[in-house]
Amino acid sequence: MKVLLVNGAPHEKGCTYTALCEVEKELNNAGIDTEIFWLGNKQVRGCIGCGKCADNDHHCIFDDDVVNVLVDKAKESDGFVFGSAVHYAAPSGTICAVLDRAFYSGSTNFRYKPAAAVVSCRRAGSTAALDVLNKYMTISSMPLVSSGYWNMVHGAKADDVLKDEEGLQTMRTIGKNMAWLLKCIDLGKQNGIERPASEKKLRTNFIR
Repeated sequence: MKVLLVNGAPHEKGCTYTALCEVEKELNNAGIDTEIFWLGNKQVRGCIGCGKCADNDHHCIFDDDVVNVLVDKAKESDGFVFGSAVHYAAPSGTICAVLDRAFYSGSTNFRYKPAAAVVSCRRAGSTAALDVLNKYMTISSMPLVSSGYWNMVHGAKADDVLKDEEGLQTMRTIGKNMAWLLKCIDLGKQNGIERPASEKKLRTNFIR
């Protein structure tokens, strides 16, 4: 089993990375393989709603950034942790642009796989940012992995996060809960419990 930890912060090894590493330790202690995937700080275009991904093997038609890399990595992953710094009470523009396109084009690679969101902030805006990230999972039939508190750490730099004892404990609990859920799902598969059958998508337009 493998969990992909996505670092959507602009700094590769800053506060968000420090939080993800704390989750990763518990996953590794439980025998779960991990990879921390930094989205980088290069330009990422937003989704233009062209729908071409449906005819492009469920990959985004634009192949000049990290979106399709994430789609491919998601196919080989059993669970996810999406991390971001908080910018104006929201996740980073990069992770939002990436997840918009990755979930729209490659949603089958994420569906029914457990996931958690974590955010890092200096002071506030964290719960609003968490809400945005959680919506990607809750619209994609993904079991949401919780902790003993909201999934956040505080600090202006990585060393500050290491002093946030409650935040670090929250991260460790995410790792333990994720490992437990993955093993429960795996045991279910071994005993013939398959994923729910998906219904054909219905769309209701309120203005006609």
